Amino acid sequence: MNTYTIDLALRPTTFDLWHVCLAGTVAVLALLLIVVLLSVLLGMRRCKRNVPAAPVAPAIAPQPEIKVVEKIVEVEKIVQAPAPEPVILKEATPDAALQLLSLLQKEARFIDFIKEDVGAYSDADIGAAARVVHQGCSKAINEHFTLAPVSQDQEGSRVSLNKGFDAASYRLTGNIVGEAPFNGTLVHKGWQVTDLRLPKLTEGHNAKIIAAAEVEL
Repeated sequence: MNTYTIDLALRPTTFDLWHVCLAGTVAVLALLLIVVLLSVLLGMRRCKRNVPAAPVAPAIAPQPEIKVVEKIVEVEKIVQAPAPEPVILKEATPDAALQLLSLLQKEARFIDFIKEDVGAYSDADIGAAARVVHQGCSKAINEHFTLAPVSQDQEGSRVSLNKGFDAASYRLTGNIVGEAPFNGTLVHKGWQVTDLRLPKLTEGHNAKIIAAAEVEL
C-alpha cells in the first residue's frame, strides 16, 4: 500500500491557464460581493433619511366648560274671537195676527171703521163712531191680552239708562252722543204683553176670513 504525503507549505511555482481563470473568477466574485454590500448600505441610509418622523400630536388646550342655559320663551297664543252667530230671523205665522184682526172686527167693527171714507162725515159723527170703536177695541184687547208699562216712571220725568240697558225695551231719540249711561226725559212709558189668551183654532179654519159676509134672508 502506497502512502501519499501532502505538503501544505508547498507553493506552486508555475501558473497554467486553469489557475489563471480560477483566480480571475475569484476576483470578479469578490468585486461583485463588495458592490452588493455597498449598494445595501447606501439603500439603508436612504431609507432612514426618507422615513418621516412620527407626528407629534399637538397639545390640546383645555376647553372652557360650556354651560347650556335653557331659555323658556313664552309664546302668546293668539286665539281668534269666535265668529258672531248668524242672526236667525223667525218667520211669524200669520194666524195670530189674523185672529187679532178678527177679534177687533167682531167687538169694535175695526175694519169697517178704517175702510170707511170719513171725509163725508162731520166731526161729531166721526167722534160718535170713534167712541164705539174705542169701546169695542178696549174690550177685545183686555179680554185676550194682559198689558203692562215697560217703564214704571211717570212720563215727563228724568230717567237714566245705564250701560247694557235693553235696547228692545228702550228706544233712544233726539241727540244721541257717546256711550251709556244716558240721561233723558221719559216721553212714553211703553207697553209690553205679559199674558196672551187667544182662542184656539179648529182644524181647517180659514184664518184669512176676518169677517164673513152676511146674507139676510
